[in-house]
Amino acid sequence: MPSPTSWPEAAATGFALGATLIVAIGAQNAFVLRQGLRREHVGPIVAFCAGADALLMSAGVLGLGLLLRRLPALRETMTLAGAIFLAVYGLRALRRAWRPHGLTAAAGPGLGLRSALAQAAAFTLLNPHVYLDTVILVGSVGNAQPAPLRPPFLLGAATASVLWFGLLGFGARALAPWFARPAAWRWLDAGVGLTMLALSAALLRGG
Repeated sequence: MPSPTSWPEAAATGFALGATLIVAIGAQNAFVLRQGLRREHVGPIVAFCAGADALLMSAGVLGLGLLLRRLPALRETMTLAGAIFLAVYGLRALRRAWRPHGLTAAAGPGLGLRSALAQAAAFTLLNPHVYLDTVILVGSVGNAQPAPLRPPFLLGAATASVLWFGLLGFGARALAPWFARPAAWRWLDAGVGLTMLALSAALLRGG
């Protein structure tokens, strides 16, 4: 995968990376799906999850960018770390594709808005992998882009989160039967795994 040379290519790269990181079976996605199935506070939940991703990605790209420009050796280290993370996540996705599992919404009583947002915050911010994915991984890949291409890269990555959470929340009733089928996740995880490995190789070439 060649390094991006234009705004559309940078945005597409960011979108691909964001999509491969966010599209996976996990507690946060299951919670958003559950709220969508119940039609409870779907808009605020989707907005919170997507907004949190955007803020963390921005912190990674913008904050690390200033630091890495002053410390070239650290930038090289972060680039290598990002490539390793991508490769590991890609291999894990391919392993999930080999042994897929369906995703179902959790049963239970309804939630008030405050409780729903508190749970969304816990699923999002108390998961250590979210910081590896957004701040470290997206930050390292974003900083590997030329400075003028970082804004569209970040926009593409954030757009992937908005679309995914919106799809889960607002399209839950239509998507739930599909997500419950392991075969669907087999194909999805296989695509995620291959995309991550391709991005890892591109990051190593660029670094």
